[in-house]
Amino acid sequence: MHRGLVHAFAWTLATGAAVTLSWWGVHTVMSGTAYDPPLAVPLAAKPLSSSTQRPAETESPPPSAAPSASASSAAPPSPGPSPAKSPPKPPPPDPRPSGQQGYGGGSGGTVRAYTVDGGRVVFDLGASSAELVSATPDSGWQMQVWKQPYWIRVTFTRAGKEMSVFCTWNGHPPLVETYGN
Repeated sequence: MHRGLVHAFAWTLATGAAVTLSWWGVHTVMSGTAYDPPLAVPLAAKPLSSSTQRPAETESPPPSAAPSASASSAAPPSPGPSPAKSPPKPPPPDPRPSGQQGYGGGSGGTVRAYTVDGGRVVFDLGASSAELVSATPDSGWQMQVWKQPYWIRVTFTRAGKEMSVFCTWNGHPPLVETYGN
């Protein structure tokens, strides 16, 4: 009986060690893949530029309303809004806590959105790295994300159709390409 208990204990110990080692191996391989949600940054934190937006123009008074030099010395200026500009607003703080920078190491570059059949992908493109800001599939599409130290791939699939957005930066500035079938 004592021999049977020793064998049962040894089997339990070996099985527990094997399960622990297997879990650790799978966890290590799966960290940083599609199972981890992408780190999202609010779009308001980093303004997007658009070719359709124009800077706000300051309105100047019509030429007939501007006082001449002789008129301004004779009469005090009329009360009205001051032409002085308000001081510029400070930039918003980075919403990401330190240590939550992702593979790109907090590139702090330009946020760009890419819309393809199947969804929308937003990257933060730095000088030598990139980060995935968000990826959103369209209704009826499924999405999968792969992250590696020098590239990110986002793929949208539906009914045999596949659209992929690749961002690579291995030894060059980030480059975004799209592929589909």
